[in-house]
Amino acid sequence: MQVLDGKALSEQIKEELKQEVDTIRLAGGKIPHLAAVLVGDNPASQVYVRNKVRSCEQVGFQSTLIRRPADVSQSEILDIVKRLNEDPDVDGFIVQLPLPDHIDEDAVNLAISPEKDVDGFTPINIGKMTLGLPSYLPATPNGILEILHRNNIETSGKEVVVLGRSNIVGKPMSILLSRKGQPGNATVTMCHSRTKNLAEHTRRADILVAAIGIPEMVTADMVKDGAVIIDVGINRVEDASRKRGYRLVGDVDYAGLEDKVSAMTPVPGGVGPMTVVSLLMNTLKASQR
Repeated sequence: MQVLDGKALSEQIKEELKQEVDTIRLAGGKIPHLAAVLVGDNPASQVYVRNKVRSCEQVGFQSTLIRRPADVSQSEILDIVKRLNEDPDVDGFIVQLPLPDHIDEDAVNLAISPEKDVDGFTPINIGKMTLGLPSYLPATPNGILEILHRNNIETSGKEVVVLGRSNIVGKPMSILLSRKGQPGNATVTMCHSRTKNLAEHTRRADILVAAIGIPEMVTADMVKDGAVIIDVGINRVEDASRKRGYRLVGDVDYAGLEDKVSAMTPVPGGVGPMTVVSLLMNTLKASQR
């Protein structure tokens, strides 16, 4: 089985980005600047944002982290978004999700300028993506495309099953893999929590993208021999043998599948690092507008 090592690939792409930034610096050009807004103290969000800041440092980007407590008002968050939209030095920014319950995530998302939406979540960027027009692609799906492309995994004419219908992964992934292009030109089925006879669908998949958020839900009997597995899930499960008291697992049973499939992303170290790199790629593109 081929391990689709997102961590190693992300380091390779970061080195490519660093070389581009070095060239920009030597030419006296604009250094890409990514800002992040972090609300509250969600542990996963803190880790994710910390990785983004560290990655910016690695490639030579400028980065700004704006932190606010969990009880911040929606009006203050919208004011921050407005300031970042209007700041000519900031090329792109993200508002880390999830936000506290009292803040309307849709209102915040709609307030972000599409030109600075390097997460690719605003309706304008999603609409352009759907039409195949140039846009900022959502970070996780774009990271998956890079994994498929750089590992020479053929998608044209293949049966792809996407587990999950979120706006962040499932929906855009199904659109991107069915578009004309490479990777793309696949026949895509999107399944979700209400899909009947789920295993009948997954067993047809040449490529299975699991993004449903249920630990190790996909087992060997649900996958055909030689399939390619992209595991987007990252779940904490209790494990008394670990120092932290838990371990991280994906949405697929990695140990049960590794002798059956042809290629698979590990968890951790698969899709996660590529999500951060995709954000950097979009930020570089934004700085070159």
